[in-house]
Amino acid sequence: MSLFERAQKVLPGGVNSPVRAFRGVGGSPVFVRSADGAYLEGEDGTQYLDYIGSYGPLIFGHRPPEIVAAIEGALERGTTFGVPTASEVELAELVCSAFPAMDMVRMVNSGTEATMSALRLARAATGRQRFIKLAGCYHGHADAFLVAAGSGAATIGVPSSPGVPSAVTDDTLIAPYNDLGTISDLFELYPGEIAAIIVEPVAGNMGLVPPVTGYLAGLREITRRHGSLLIFDEVMTGFRVAWGGAQVKYRIEPDLTTLGKIIGGGLPVGAYGGRRDLMQQVAPAGPVYQAGTLSGNPLAMAAGTAALRLLQQKPQLYDRLEAAGAALEAGMLEAAKRHGVPLRIQRDGSMFGFFFIDRPVECLEDVDASDHELFSEVFHKLLADGIHMPPSPYETLFLSAVHGKKEIERTVEAFDRALAS
Repeated sequence: MSLFERAQKVLPGGVNSPVRAFRGVGGSPVFVRSADGAYLEGEDGTQYLDYIGSYGPLIFGHRPPEIVAAIEGALERGTTFGVPTASEVELAELVCSAFPAMDMVRMVNSGTEATMSALRLARAATGRQRFIKLAGCYHGHADAFLVAAGSGAATIGVPSSPGVPSAVTDDTLIAPYNDLGTISDLFELYPGEIAAIIVEPVAGNMGLVPPVTGYLAGLREITRRHGSLLIFDEVMTGFRVAWGGAQVKYRIEPDLTTLGKIIGGGLPVGAYGGRRDLMQQVAPAGPVYQAGTLSGNPLAMAAGTAALRLLQQKPQLYDRLEAAGAALEAGMLEAAKRHGVPLRIQRDGSMFGFFFIDRPVECLEDVDASDHELFSEVFHKLLADGIHMPPSPYETLFLSAVHGKKEIERTVEAFDRALAS
């Protein structure tokens, strides 16, 4: 009996997160036993060049010695205490120093927990219930967000999950990504009722879809005009596209920000933060309740602090990631042109998406229109060639500091062979 067959007997679908089951590409998933640098090692000993990167946290690759040492040091002192620690304060200070729009932050355990808590705070602060999310943006699996979600929800064809009461999603308003007109229409339709807009400033859960010029600034202007809050979901983009995230890169200050992935250095973590007047409403400073037994876990705080300290020490890393991403993009586009295959690549530094389509991809509808069958074929050819991409056209590829010239050239050559065959 295979490991996947065993897994399906005790885990729903054989996995603990839907996209891992390969439903978006067919076949059976690779079970990994270890990883180092830019490479994964399967349970059968096969080595794979990794472009999943645990979906974003591993900006330094697998097992960077500085982060491993930080985890080992924290482990010697204990795993969890249920009381405050200095490490929570240190990481919070680092995060707030990087984000001009963040005066205070609350540590939680996942991106889902961060976004649901930020939405609760936005509703309490404004006294309004409705909020706007963008089709194809994924903000975790809290009930209110599971409408027109991207990522794993898109790959299994469930736009709104069973088990979510309609009353919970009645206040969830949907607009296409990169479409300010629909946003304005919704505010006109529901005057004084919309608490917030939540958005991935660079959408990473429907492939990689960047904001068109003026889109984020338009969201900021509309929310201010109507007395609503702007929430940036930077679980992926925070510290990935720049020190201080997409809000620094695109020069937009949201009211609230959600974070995860890199700030945990590879361990489970989430956070939400923003203006002092808003965050002072969170318990115990204020009446908006949110709690977590393992929030601020000392292992995650140590790993996250080590990761952010490394980024501080190596600001040139972002230039290196940009160069690696540009080289991969150029090589794949050249291969596609040589074989007459329509290919659209969209990238923000080390976040990378490719679509088999002959036009720009600006929203979920465009992603849906790309050639998913060809994507699946190419995915499996690359996997057989030792290149492990995310198993869905709705997921983003992530490069790391250890994706060097050798790794990029190997990937381009494998992509060329996949298209040729």
